[in-house]
Amino acid sequence: MREVEQVYFNEFGLAFYWRKEGRVIKNKVQVIFKETGFYLTREQLKKFTQIIDSTIQRQQCDGCANAQCRKFLLTTPFEGLELAVNKSELNNIKDLMEGTLFSINMLDYLGDIGRN
Repeated sequence: MREVEQVYFNEFGLAFYWRKEGRVIKNKVQVIFKETGFYLTREQLKKFTQIIDSTIQRQQCDGCANAQCRKFLLTTPFEGLELAVNKSELNNIKDLMEGTLFSINMLDYLGDIGRN
């Protein structure tokens, strides 16, 4: 099995880089949640985060205390692929994507400082 380098995780899923032959492959990040895996570029990750934000803004059940009561079709960066998720799952996916982007940007920033 190939090794991984964890980028971010929450109670719903995780994100990591694959390692191959001792090197971390950073052009894509593997994100796994709800028994589903996505292998995303940084641009796809940003796009997915924007899609999630748009989906949250379109919610019609504001003020509803039951996070499990409604299903949403969440569009993905991959044409023709949508996920059925509830409000709680949607919020967890949002945290996972935003946390992953934040961690990637922070790791890049820290890596750049180390080169000076």
